[in-house]
Amino acid sequence: MIMKKLMLPIFASTIWISVSEFVRNDELVKSQWVAHYQTLGLTFPNTASNGLVWGLWSLAFAILIYIILQKFSLLQTIFISWFAAFVLMWLTIGNLGVLPYGILWAAIPLSLLETAIAAWITMRLSK
Repeated sequence: MIMKKLMLPIFASTIWISVSEFVRNDELVKSQWVAHYQTLGLTFPNTASNGLVWGLWSLAFAILIYIILQKFSLLQTIFISWFAAFVLMWLTIGNLGVLPYGILWAAIPLSLLETAIAAWITMRLSK
């Protein structure tokens, strides 16, 4: 019972988040990331260890969604989780100068969709 109520929703959401992140950042806006890093004299981090960290981020985000969903409605969970994961990340990396602001046209709506689907998956599989 614990497996179904806890592990399955977190695992399924982690998979969804990882796929969503990959498609958005590697398929849709990677050229903007690479170009922005080049203007900074940096190489865009695209190694296996970087991918592993994003996998851990996806797991942490799925856990966050699961925890928040225990106390809040689906809509509230989507907003709180999205704000905590994405808005705070963008503020931080923007402050560090490594955020290519041109990606936000795609990142904002797609990250909201990613969060909404992850929260919905978590809610459905937690029942």
